[in-house]
Amino acid sequence: GGATTHCEISGLTDHFADDDLHALEITRTIVKHLNRHKKVTIKTQPIEEPLYSMDEIYGVLPVDTKTPCDIREIIARIVDGSKLHEFKPLYGKTLVTGFAHIWGIPVGIIANNGVLFSESALKAAHFIELCEQREIPLIFLQNITGFMVGKKYEQEGIAKHGAKMVMAVSNARVPKFTVVIGGSYGAGNYGMCGRAFQPRQLWMWPNARISVMGGEQAANVLLTVKMDQFALKGLAMTAQEQLDFKQPTLEKYEKESSAYFSTARLWDDGIIDPKDTRKILALGISASLNKDWGPKSQGVFRM
Repeated sequence: GGATTHCEISGLTDHFADDDLHALEITRTIVKHLNRHKKVTIKTQPIEEPLYSMDEIYGVLPVDTKTPCDIREIIARIVDGSKLHEFKPLYGKTLVTGFAHIWGIPVGIIANNGVLFSESALKAAHFIELCEQREIPLIFLQNITGFMVGKKYEQEGIAKHGAKMVMAVSNARVPKFTVVIGGSYGAGNYGMCGRAFQPRQLWMWPNARISVMGGEQAANVLLTVKMDQFALKGLAMTAQEQLDFKQPTLEKYEKESSAYFSTARLWDDGIIDPKDTRKILALGISASLNKDWGPKSQGVFRM
């Protein structure tokens, strides 16, 4: 028999739902009466709306990921009261870190404001370990081209300092949430808690881009290899031949680095409307408070 039989005659089922939305409404009511009290181990505070409207966010972040913007403008439209207590604001300036609240719940914000240098990575590692000790959930706002490259930066230890950041991310047991608001390229994706580092949720904005490197960079690398091959034969490529050679790579990256290509393959948890970011993060963080996070896994190294 169907729903009517088992609701009215056999008594096998308890509720009759008219549609999916009605079923969800019934389920919420059932959960409401479970008489279960959520034990919150972190100190919350009354909710404050941001001073700046989330509707303004469309005009804050450029469509072109190559155009810089101050990530603080995004943060101010997400956190309670638009208040961010920055951690080491004068050091490692291409990464913004700080303490804030979302829906009254304390959070640690880690947001890109440019390429990652050694100083940025060290600041991130220090801040993540502090949040781990204080049992504060972490939010990563990704808009990253990667770690800085070049002889000077290799000699300064960008590899080992970047590894410290990656280690801190991978060992943090507090809930982690990632939102890709712009570019997400190469090792920067790992350092900023990409899918491989198991954030509780990973969301994409419609303008987001994700790949091992940018299309222009990939096309230029392949072109360099091709031109070297030509040079060994005593030949050279014309400007038009170079453009024609790069075009297929540029088109491939344009298509396959888009947020829609990523989400269609379940590489993330979905594409969200930027103005819903605060609400979606708040719901996710609130849900994460239901589970015990386990014992603290690391101390705090003074970076």
